[in-house]
Order: sequence, then C-alpha cells, then structure tokens
Amino acid sequence: MFEKAKNENILFLDIETAAQVHKYNDLDERQKHLWAAKIHYIAERDNKSAEELFNKAAIWAEFGKIICISVGYLITEQGNTTLRVKSFYGHNEKHLLENFSALLTNHFNKEKHILCAHNGKEFDFPYISRRFIINNIPLPKQFANWGKKPWEIKHLDTLELWKFGDHKHYTSLDLLTAILGIPSPKNQIDGSMVNHIYWEENDLQKIAGYCQKDVIAVCKVFLKFKNSDINESLHIEIVSPSIAN
Repeated sequence: MFEKAKNENILFLDIETAAQVHKYNDLDERQKHLWAAKIHYIAERDNKSAEELFNKAAIWAEFGKIICISVGYLITEQGNTTLRVKSFYGHNEKHLLENFSALLTNHFNKEKHILCAHNGKEFDFPYISRRFIINNIPLPKQFANWGKKPWEIKHLDTLELWKFGDHKHYTSLDLLTAILGIPSPKNQIDGSMVNHIYWEENDLQKIAGYCQKDVIAVCKVFLKFKNSDINESLHIEIVSPSIAN
C-alpha cells in the first residue's frame, strides 16, 4: 500500500487527548475502582497510588477524551505543492468527532484514500474509533475495520514503516525527524504537557498549534520515505479551524 499510495490521496493526522475530568477526586467511586484496576501494574511497578498516576489518564480512551484532531493533505497546482492543515478542537468531543467524521465522509471516502499517522495503529486510529463508539457516533468507513484483512485497512503508520519488520523497535516522531533532518515538532511543548495545558491553562489554541506541527512532521517523514524532493519546496497553509465548544 505504501508504494502505491499517491500523495494527494493521503490524509495525515494527529490527535491530542486529555483526561475526561480534571482531578482524580472528580471520578465517582466506581470510576476510581476501575481506574485503579486499569493501572494496577504501573502502580505496583512505580510504587505509586492510583491518584498519583491520574496524570496518565489521557492515554486511555476509557478515561480520556480527544480535544484536538489535526489533519493535513497535499495539493499540487502548477507544479507547486502545498500541505493544507486544518484542526478540529474544543471541549465538546462529540461535536469535534462529528465534524471530523463529516470531513471524512465528504472528502476522503473513496477506496483510494488512506489515513496516515505516526504510531497511528497503536494509538491514534484505535483511540479515535473507541471515542466514536463512546460518543454514539457511527464509525466512518475509514475506521470500521472489523473483519477486514490487514491489507484491506487503509491506514499507514510512519512508525511501522520505519520499523522495517523490527516489531520491538520504537522510535518517537521527535527522534525520527531529528535523524532525517526535519525540523522538530516539539520545540515548545510535548505530549506529556498537553493535559496540564488543557486543564490548568485552558489553552486549546496552543494545543492545536502543537498538533498541527506533528501533522506537518508526519507528512515530511512520509515524503522522506518516498525519497521525494517535495520537502524542499513544500508550502504550509493553515486553514480556519473547526471549533467544538
């Protein structure tokens, strides 16, 4: 699929997530019990309580929520290539996901279209799918992958491509961009800071800006894998966001 994927048919994406509630004590008693069970092995390993580990809640779709999805797609006109980047962000996750679903349905719904993310198969794609279901939103066909054979699923993962079959090997997007000579997307904040920025600073625009940089980096990594010379002249266009409040 990688070799046959045409640049203009790929939707590059990245998500940012936060805990569903601000503090551990905002959980009800049942949720506290289930959270403790979910992170039991980490609590034992690190000798920390469930409350101390609640800053990790955003990682799991059962206890987190999507606060931003940024996407990018390539357009070539008169020999010039532009990566057009758009963000969907806000406090209303259901509205955010509905708007994202509408983009997929209206513009990226053909067999030729492919979704691409870094570590997308382990994180972004399943997280989005789970949050669609939790929010009672029908899965867009790009995420309705039950019963499909692996080669029928139109998902690309730049981490998986970089592994070259070495399944134990993990490489962060930051490291990958560094070794490939691509500007770092982590020059102001990184993923570990997003939950704090969301709940303590209420700065969704800052989070969206960070998410957009990841999308740009993923696109540039993909183009590097294809030995494309587009990176040298790639123009970035940030379009108006879709805000879900």
